[in-house]
Amino acid sequence: MTQSISEPGHKDGPQGPGEYGGSGDPGGPGGHRGPGGPRGDGDGSGGEGGGPAKNAEGLQQGLKGRHLSMIAIGGVIGAGLFVGSSAGIAAAGPAILVSYALVGLLVVLVMRMLGEMAAARPSSGSFSAYADMALGRWAGFSIGWLYWFFWVVVLAVEATAGAVILNGWVPAIPQWGWALIVMFALTATNLVSVGSYGEFEFWFAGIKVVAIGAFVIIGLLAVFGILPGSDNPGSGFDHLTDTGGFLPNGAGSILTGVLLVVFSFMGSEIVTLAAGESSNPQKAVTKATNSVIWRIAIFYLGSIFVVLTLLPWNSKSIQDDGSYVAALDSIGIPHAAQIMDIIVLTAVLSCLNSGLYTASRMAFSLGGRGDAPKAFSRVTRRGVPQAAVLGSVVFGFVAVWFNYQWPDSVFEFLLNSSGAVALFVWLVICFSQLRLRRKIQRETPDKLVVRMWLYPYLTWLTIAMILFVVVYMLFDDDGRVQMLLSLLVAALVVGVALVRQRVRGRREEPVTAGE
Repeated sequence: MTQSISEPGHKDGPQGPGEYGGSGDPGGPGGHRGPGGPRGDGDGSGGEGGGPAKNAEGLQQGLKGRHLSMIAIGGVIGAGLFVGSSAGIAAAGPAILVSYALVGLLVVLVMRMLGEMAAARPSSGSFSAYADMALGRWAGFSIGWLYWFFWVVVLAVEATAGAVILNGWVPAIPQWGWALIVMFALTATNLVSVGSYGEFEFWFAGIKVVAIGAFVIIGLLAVFGILPGSDNPGSGFDHLTDTGGFLPNGAGSILTGVLLVVFSFMGSEIVTLAAGESSNPQKAVTKATNSVIWRIAIFYLGSIFVVLTLLPWNSKSIQDDGSYVAALDSIGIPHAAQIMDIIVLTAVLSCLNSGLYTASRMAFSLGGRGDAPKAFSRVTRRGVPQAAVLGSVVFGFVAVWFNYQWPDSVFEFLLNSSGAVALFVWLVICFSQLRLRRKIQRETPDKLVVRMWLYPYLTWLTIAMILFVVVYMLFDDDGRVQMLLSLLVAALVVGVALVRQRVRGRREEPVTAGE
């Protein structure tokens, strides 16, 4: 049975009391549940009483425009940009700029598709909810849980990275102690209210924006030899070609660079989950979607361009100290390493903050659709899905423990098996948009305030690009294990989803009069 977008409940399948429920009945005495939204916790919440209103799912609309602007920007600037770019430069040389541009183009196209769907149908489940509508419940279940899995592993990675920096400053507290401290602190932030999360992310992202903006401006002044007191001679663009040419490692290195940088872009989609907790989701999504191009151009291409023009790509300092520290050192900025430690720690805390928020909202959405424990769909008086937050952070703590107990076995498996989830998410977004665009155009064309360019041709081109990266990873020595393990985990999750769908379908088969 074909499901109508205008009635997004699972009419042809079982349905828990979630965001696609069709009853719209109250969530119990004093509880809050908007039309099709999850139940409140029975504490009298409902958006009344002077606090921020709640959306149809029961979540508080506590995010302001400035919060969402910084969430959109901060989602693009991950810690991987600061600490992982040196590996890409070593692999591709100046041609890494092409790698970043290609992946950036891919992200722009995917975000345009996601923005189209999110503006028309804001949801805390974002692409998981859209996959549910467009491709079937198995797809929403599968990509939702894979995405949640990705972020709880990221929690462990970022907590450990932050602990290493903090332990260097205060060695009296062991690394595992610092990891627990930062996890507890940001868990508390997420449990207070969505506005608390938004405020912390506003300042975290603001620091990253100021840091990269200053780096690009100061770096360009040094490149052209007009920075007062600079130790760099200012060689213009010579370093882009004076050490083996623009493609020192051959054209194939561009693809190698793509594999190294593609996963640093994960997080740009977070704003589409957060938009549902603002007073004007459509405006927030539209603004974020339209600004993704300049965000990628400045923060990724701009900053890497500065590094490559300040130093030869094969400079030993880039590999030893990191690309940004090496660039700052080259122009005589004092205490460059310490400055970058602060910026990287900020990026790590930002990623932890957003990772916990994102994982909890995906768990909340899955719970609301009956694809996760029902408790995950319940909200507190402040509109916070407390069980979803705590459930996500518990698994994050477990992953941290794995990292300290078995870093080269269990935790490495977790890293590799979640590594390619970004590509799977992007593929699902593409296929969902192909189907939903036609339905939205037919049923509610006024909701198409954001439109994918050259539909459906660019969508199919994007799918082809993503599949090319997937296949290339299977033939790449460094990417093969990651892709195979990610495909294995994805296959297991899809298998569970199909079995659940089949079992539920049998339970709901109508009993005929003769039976």
